[in-house]
Amino acid sequence: MKGWTPSGLLAAHIEITSADVQRGDVIQVGGQPCRVVDLVQLPAGAKRLFFESGEALTMHARSRLTALRVTRKW
Repeated sequence: MKGWTPSGLLAAHIEITSADVQRGDVIQVGGQPCRVVDLVQLPAGAKRLFFESGEALTMHARSRLTALRVTRKW
């Protein structure tokens, strides 16, 4: 069922890997939601994620996380 959102934004929980993580994704780490603000590519397919809070997380190529992704629906 689709709900109407007045802002035109659509949020969904998706499974992400280091290959498809994006800026703006919200990942829950240690019970705290953390929004990705920057990404750095590392060797062997890994990425270092930087969050709004200033913290960083290294996501290896085989890591799978659940994220909340907000997209604009036109």
